[in-house]
Amino acid sequence: MTLLYAVGTGELNSAGPVCDCLAHRFGNAADQPGRVPAYDTDLTDDQWQRIRPLLPVPGWLEGRGGRPEGYCHRVMLDAVFYVVDGGIKWRAMPADFPPWDRVYAFFRRWRERGLLAEFHDRLRGKVREAAGRDPEPTAAVIDSQSVKADAVVASGSRGYDGGKKINGRRRHLICDTLGLLLMIHVTAGDVTGRQAATDMLPALTERFPTLTKVWADGGYTGTLITWALAVLHLVVTVVRRTDDLKGFVVLPRRWCVERSFAWLLRSRRLARDYERRPDSSEAMIRWSMTMLMIRRLAGPRRA
Repeated sequence: MTLLYAVGTGELNSAGPVCDCLAHRFGNAADQPGRVPAYDTDLTDDQWQRIRPLLPVPGWLEGRGGRPEGYCHRVMLDAVFYVVDGGIKWRAMPADFPPWDRVYAFFRRWRERGLLAEFHDRLRGKVREAAGRDPEPTAAVIDSQSVKADAVVASGSRGYDGGKKINGRRRHLICDTLGLLLMIHVTAGDVTGRQAATDMLPALTERFPTLTKVWADGGYTGTLITWALAVLHLVVTVVRRTDDLKGFVVLPRRWCVERSFAWLLRSRRLARDYERRPDSSEAMIRWSMTMLMIRRLAGPRRA
């Protein structure tokens, strides 16, 4: 875990009033002109003040090398949010944002160095506390969602889901009882839920030692349940849909993760899988959930 973003007061690299992000305070962003918020996805002042202390400190400020950043962190976040929510191509970045390749470099750096996961997890803890819950969950819900893959997705990371009749990728998601993301794993479409759960549950219990119970649907039956109990001391409870039910029925606990998938599909970048790499697809999902948690923590933009 890196340091928190708030590192105390200090001199700005600019004489005039500018953004209080670390790129402006200690980096090279002081030479960049300010940007006027223009889109619904732009952070409000209240949202920025709420999330600013939760941002991870960049490596160059911790003495781990690298060039001091030349673009405002708040503007970079706005640009990534615009891509995720609007579903645009990176090269179609509006002119009032930094150049698209700089924004993508920011996205890639946060993906590869774990900064996005760190920021996302800190936000989740704050949202859970605001809801009157402990920061660390004790129960979770697991499910998967198959989505069509774009032509840029290579055959090595895509597959055919015979049940849903979809050629693409599969999103294996574990959320808490509030619907907040705990773990995401993107695989080829032919990877079953039981196969993915075998890889995910050990990492889940290591990351969240307080977790004792997981709800799942009928696709997770079999030896997975006994294995999870014997090896991981984790109770996996299957919530079944009986044959006499007709039409849409809200099933206990399973509705939490189904709602989370519905939240994700509100981000147009996630309507199908447009990412060449599965870890980029996972990052897009985390960015989408980050946007949702920011609005939940600080409130939506006022008209």
